[in-house]
Amino acid sequence: MLRKRLITVLTFNDGVLFRTKLFNPDYRYTHNFIDAWSIDEIVALDVTRPGQGDKENFYKMVKHLASKCFVPLAAGGGVRTVDDFKKLLSIGADKVIINTEAVRRPELITEAANLFGAQCVVVSIDAKKHEDGSYEVFTEFGTKPTGMKPEEWAKKAQKLGAGEIMITSIERDGFLEGYDNQLNKMVSEAVDIPVLVCGGAGKWQDFVDGFEKGKASAVCTTNIYHFTETSIKSAKSYMKNAGINVRL
Repeated sequence: MLRKRLITVLTFNDGVLFRTKLFNPDYRYTHNFIDAWSIDEIVALDVTRPGQGDKENFYKMVKHLASKCFVPLAAGGGVRTVDDFKKLLSIGADKVIINTEAVRRPELITEAANLFGAQCVVVSIDAKKHEDGSYEVFTEFGTKPTGMKPEEWAKKAQKLGAGEIMITSIERDGFLEGYDNQLNKMVSEAVDIPVLVCGGAGKWQDFVDGFEKGKASAVCTTNIYHFTETSIKSAKSYMKNAGINVRL
């Protein structure tokens, strides 16, 4: 049985680390918290709005992380072309995350998978729950509705060549009130590739629920370590004691 993963997501605005709430920046953020020996993977996302920063600042941060943290590193944000994939992989990223451009131009998934391998392609899906209980995929930092159902888009992305899916609940982003495991389960059961769940973790039990109720392959968090004194090791010990197969 494959071990479950705990992933820390780092968000950057023009190369500066910060956390988000409802996809908006919150600069009350801690810089020195990564325990590179016990976290399973790091995700670095550039959330700089178009025209508001220098992409090179994000590339410098990715290169720095790759040189300092000896765990798998996935990077994304504003990825539009195969050349963007090449750039991120050349500076140390192990995987590249695509979101909006994958919806605009789905063939990019296949192009990248053919060139670099499916294991390098992570399709990120941002989903919002409507009042009637249905879910819809949104792009452009969670502002543009697509009319697509997240589980159907995930299934299509897999067929096109994606190696992993990253699903984020927009309305739970930054609130530390738990994952939307109805959404997570729906997406996880629609595909045969690993699903990373993000958006809402606020306590260790949320990770356990993400695995047990959301059927996730990996749980992600952007905020929880910054507002508690407990560590990644404590989180993983909690999950281990709850019966989750994690690496301590």
